[in-house]
Amino acid sequence: MALATEIRKKIKSFPEGKTFGYDDLHIAKNDYITAAKALERLKNQGAIKKLSKGVFYKPEKTVFGELKPDYSELLRPYLFENGKRVAYETGTSLYNRLGLTTQMAFRTKIASRKKRININRENLKADAVKSYAEVTDSNYEILGLLDAFKDIKTIPDCSIAQAIKRLSSIVNELNTKQTEVFIKYALMYPPRVRALAGAVLENLGKTPKGIEQLKESLNPLTTINLGVKKEELPNQSNWYIK
Repeated sequence: MALATEIRKKIKSFPEGKTFGYDDLHIAKNDYITAAKALERLKNQGAIKKLSKGVFYKPEKTVFGELKPDYSELLRPYLFENGKRVAYETGTSLYNRLGLTTQMAFRTKIASRKKRININRENLKADAVKSYAEVTDSNYEILGLLDAFKDIKTIPDCSIAQAIKRLSSIVNELNTKQTEVFIKYALMYPPRVRALAGAVLENLGKTPKGIEQLKESLNPLTTINLGVKKEELPNQSNWYIK
């Protein structure tokens, strides 16, 4: 089957509004020139639209005209490299989706261990931050949750009490394996995150494997100042929090 025919067939299977690049089409690097010509023809025919260099999308057609991909799809190409996730969205836009704030972010943040990803394209604007661990498809959601623990004092329009209540609710929904992964990566974060993560788990009545490591990683002579009241986290003193 000719490469152009293969490309057209693959694109036809994509849903409208999906962004894609050469990796999504599984094109070998030595076929890029031929593929570029095929994609250019499809663009000229109106079957696809170009979003940025090497990134395209299938326009969603409605009675009101063609729609661009939604925000998450516009962001997706920047989060993957060679088909593997290397970054994730964090900051206020993530905390909004987690139910921690009603504020919307004018600029989002993209966390990655390996590269700095800054975006300034029309409505898509993002600043790079460094993640605390290598980012994968299996851990990025936990890393985003731990970022919320880290930023608990600065989440817009969210008090410490509200944040603890919401974060506790999210942690309570984690299964055993997810909880162990949560602890594994919490150990890579600053002491305030380790302390708060341990306190929340303990307060929920959870005693997962590894929770003792969180406790042992803390310096008992160092107080974690979060401005947490006793009624908000009854076991705070067990984790050197005040």
